[in-house]
Amino acid sequence: MIRSSRLVRSLALAGLFALAACGHSKSGPAAGADGIASEAPKKDFTIGWSIYAGWMPWPYAQEAGIVKKWADKYGISIKLVQVNDYVESVNQYTAGKLDGVVATSMDTLTIPAAGGKDTSVVILGDYSDGNDGVVLKNAHSMADIKGRSVNLVELSVSQYLLARGLEKAGLKLSDVKLVNTGDADIVGAFASPTVNAVVAWNPQLSEVKKAPGATLVFDSHQIPNEILDCLAVSSATLKANPALGKALAGIWYETMALMHKDDAAGKAARAQMAHDAGSTPDGFDAQLKTTHLYYTAADATALAKSAELMTVTDRVRQFAFAKGQFGPGATTVDAIGIAFPGGKTLGDPANVKLRYDATYMQLAADGKL
Repeated sequence: MIRSSRLVRSLALAGLFALAACGHSKSGPAAGADGIASEAPKKDFTIGWSIYAGWMPWPYAQEAGIVKKWADKYGISIKLVQVNDYVESVNQYTAGKLDGVVATSMDTLTIPAAGGKDTSVVILGDYSDGNDGVVLKNAHSMADIKGRSVNLVELSVSQYLLARGLEKAGLKLSDVKLVNTGDADIVGAFASPTVNAVVAWNPQLSEVKKAPGATLVFDSHQIPNEILDCLAVSSATLKANPALGKALAGIWYETMALMHKDDAAGKAARAQMAHDAGSTPDGFDAQLKTTHLYYTAADATALAKSAELMTVTDRVRQFAFAKGQFGPGATTVDAIGIAFPGGKTLGDPANVKLRYDATYMQLAADGKL
């Protein structure tokens, strides 16, 4: 069970560059002092989701009536829509067909933000805590990867994970040879006697670890918060409709509290999420063990306001820029501004396109929704 077609990590480059070509334009609707364009208020909203352990609380909340409860409280309507392909969900959001979408922070930066769509992260949901890993045959540590060919999805979080693992081992990407391999082909590739190094995500990761002589030498547990999953919404839509942010926070944290319980209600909620994801209750719980969910608004808010979030975001943006994921129009890593709570910014403060907004998580933490 993975983000449906997590191949957005390999970023169909032609499509990305077409979006990114306009990424640094400041034209469009007049913006306020905060740099966010004006937009008329509305009542109906659509949020896109795709299958991934950390995102299954959203469809469950809709089925359980939690979405309607909070939407009704704020006099709006929210519809959660499944998009079978993760790439397509992010692209639909970028194109304005969705008001919000669940995505990784890396993809939120390199697709909508790099494409010029001012986007706000309103909920920090989870991070990969072992869902992504580097596996070698006949090896004992990450240092043994030097000189090997490595099969992985290029320009993806797999390549990012590999780069971080190499860095921690005192090596560089130039110390290995990358072999671009589709996520569906990773397990089969590793079964070949000629392939002795792969980077994969679950469920493929769990399969390759079973191969004879396989050793997991590095995984995302060692880089907490760097492969981060979030709920992103249009900044203009959020500015015109703060009720949307309040309702979404209410939905999320009520559902988090329920699924975190170890009683009959919590188990039933997780079982329904597993069913919706095409998994079993045991399989879903196994996925959750390597997915660090921020169950409380207080913990998520603390991360949003921390120096750590700026540090990991800087690592991600440096990697993305170096790999051309800001598009051909970006000549510096600072081309895209990224705003954080407290008025702090990475990149160009005059071209902020990604905003970490702790407003609604803080309201939830303070019991003020």
